[in-house]
Amino acid sequence: MGNKGRKSPSAHLVHVVSADQVRDKGFGFKGVNTHSSGSDGGFGDSIAGKDGRDQDQLVSDCESSVSGPSFDDSPIFSDGLIRVDEEERLHKIIEDRFILGLGSLGTRTKVEAIYRNSFSSLMSQARLQSFHIFSRAIEKKCGGNPNIKYAWLGASRDEICKVISYGFSHCGLPEKNGLYGGGISLSSDGSPIESVKSSTIDGCGLRHLLLCRVILGKMELVHPDTEQSHPSSEEFDSGVDNLLSPKRYIIWSTHMNTHILPEYVISFRAPTCIEEYLGVQDRLKKPSSPWMPFPSLISALSKFLPAPTISLIAKYHKEHREKKISRPELIRLVRKIAGDKLLISVIKQFRAKQPTEPTGSSLYDAYN
Repeated sequence: MGNKGRKSPSAHLVHVVSADQVRDKGFGFKGVNTHSSGSDGGFGDSIAGKDGRDQDQLVSDCESSVSGPSFDDSPIFSDGLIRVDEEERLHKIIEDRFILGLGSLGTRTKVEAIYRNSFSSLMSQARLQSFHIFSRAIEKKCGGNPNIKYAWLGASRDEICKVISYGFSHCGLPEKNGLYGGGISLSSDGSPIESVKSSTIDGCGLRHLLLCRVILGKMELVHPDTEQSHPSSEEFDSGVDNLLSPKRYIIWSTHMNTHILPEYVISFRAPTCIEEYLGVQDRLKKPSSPWMPFPSLISALSKFLPAPTISLIAKYHKEHREKKISRPELIRLVRKIAGDKLLISVIKQFRAKQPTEPTGSSLYDAYN
C-alpha cells in the first residue's frame, strides 16, 4: 500500500520497526493478553484492530500511515502525531466513546481532530518497547493477565506535546493529579469527564486529552488526598478509586514511563466553564420518582431484612459517606441486596407518610 518511492532516513527507521509497532501500539501485543478477562464495555478490541486481517496487511497499513507526513493543514501539534482521517473507523470509535462518556456535556462538545502517536523518534520507540517489556513482566506476575486498559488524561496542549516528545515527568503533571498523591490519575475510558475538567483551553479555543493504554496489573484501593507515591507492597501494581467499578486509575510516578503508553490525542471544543456548566445541569435535575433519605431507608428495611443484611447496607452507606465508593455504586449494591420490589414498596410507604421535598442523601436517582 502507499508510495513505495524514496523515504527520508527517519521514515526508513519507522519502516524497520513497524512490525513491532503493529504488535505494540493500537493493534494488541503478540502473545500478550492486553485486556482483562471480562469485557469492560470500553474500547477493547475495537481499537486493538483485531478484525481478522493478516499481519502483512497490518504491517502495510502501519507503514503507510506512520511513515507519511501529517496531512493536517493547520497542525496544532509538533512532530510525532499524525492526524486520523475522519472517514477512518478508528476516528468514529474514539469520538463516539468520548462523547458518550461525557453525558449531557456531550451535546455541547465537538471533536475537531484525533491524532495518532507515530512513535517516530528513537526515544519514543524506546518508551514503546519499554511498555511492551513491562506488559510481559506484569502478565507473568499476574498469572497471564496484565490488565491493560485505555484511559484518558487531561492536560494543556504544551504538557501533551512534552509527553509525546519526552515522556512523563513530575514538572509536567496537571495540578489536579495531586489529589491522588505521587501518581498520575487517569480517567477510565468510559468516564472522561474528570480528565476533561483537567484540560485547559489553548489559543485556538480547543481542549485536548491523551488517550493512553495503561498497565494496571493488580489494583489496590487508593483514597483521595493520599500521600502514597508507590505501590503499598510488591503485590500491587496500580491504584484505583473503586475496586468494583473504577473511574480513576492511578499510575505511580515510579511507573509512569513504563506503564502508560500515550497512543492518541483528541482535540475538541466544549463549554468554557465546564464545572459551572455541569453544576447547573445537576441543579436542573428534579427527582421524577420515589425518593427516601438513606438513614430512613435503612431503618425501614430493618423491619424486613435480617440484621447481618442491614449491617452490610449500613457499611456500604458509610463507605459512600467516606467517599470510598461512588453514589451509583452504593445504589447498585443496595438494589442488589434488598431487591427493587421491596425498595419501591418501602419508599412509597415513606412518601405517603411524609410528602416533603427531597433533602440530604436519598435514593430517588436509583429509579430515574
